[in-house]
Amino acid sequence: MNIAGYLRRLGRPDLLDAPPTWEGLRALHTAHVERVPYEALDIWLERPTGIDPAESAARITGGRGGYCYHLNGAFSALLARLGYDVTRHAGGVQSRGAEPGITRNHLALTARGLPAPGNPGGAWLVDLGLGDGPHEPLPLVAGSYRQGPFTYGLRPSEVAPGGWRFDHDPAGSFEGMDFAAEPAEMAEFEDMHRHLSTSPDSGFVRVAAVLRRDASGVDVLRGLVLTRQGAGAHSVTLDAARDYYAALGDVFGLTLDDVAEAEKDRLWRRLRDAHEAWSAS
Repeated sequence: MNIAGYLRRLGRPDLLDAPPTWEGLRALHTAHVERVPYEALDIWLERPTGIDPAESAARITGGRGGYCYHLNGAFSALLARLGYDVTRHAGGVQSRGAEPGITRNHLALTARGLPAPGNPGGAWLVDLGLGDGPHEPLPLVAGSYRQGPFTYGLRPSEVAPGGWRFDHDPAGSFEGMDFAAEPAEMAEFEDMHRHLSTSPDSGFVRVAAVLRRDASGVDVLRGLVLTRQGAGAHSVTLDAARDYYAALGDVFGLTLDDVAEAEKDRLWRRLRDAHEAWSAS
């Protein structure tokens, strides 16, 4: 793994030789969600991706993002190389109206041994892979936590003994997420990654979504609709390919340097057709 290159992508090369601290974890987490978008455009480009953390880290270093398996997988490897005590956990994101459960449609992380004011136990929920989720790590302590326009809750899980429940804000994109207490291996997520990447029932397959979190809100691009939640709230439909790709670059930092012009043309046609079908319905 190119640790120096990864940290340059995050704008924090100064943390290369820094000791593990709560302040360092927070700096890495906030830089990651601000600079590396939550995105699954490779599904719409018909480019299969793996979830090996080294592969995901290389994609991030090369200018792309990913969803939870990529983002949290790569970040866990980065933290481990920097000396942090980090653990991967099997989780389950619950859409609104669904039943909670450890479905393995989510990879969650915890970091330990990093005491801070308000969290002397030093255990943290670290999660880059929830889209409009936390801007910075959450204390692994039951309570309510305000970050920007969202209020999050943490409490013991009712479906995973010894695990935890993350409750999203009512204005968020999903109901909540439970994760199991025990460590998980990346191989446990392979089947669900395949399902999420290919199934017509997958939200990633139905809608091309890109999200980027910052301290005051979240930018969301679903299909051709660009929305800002939080400070500077607005919504606009991107009617032209040039506007769509300009938004990817300007708002989300996705220049798609790894995508040929012909591929971009095909992607735009797919997005436009999907938007027209959605509008007609």
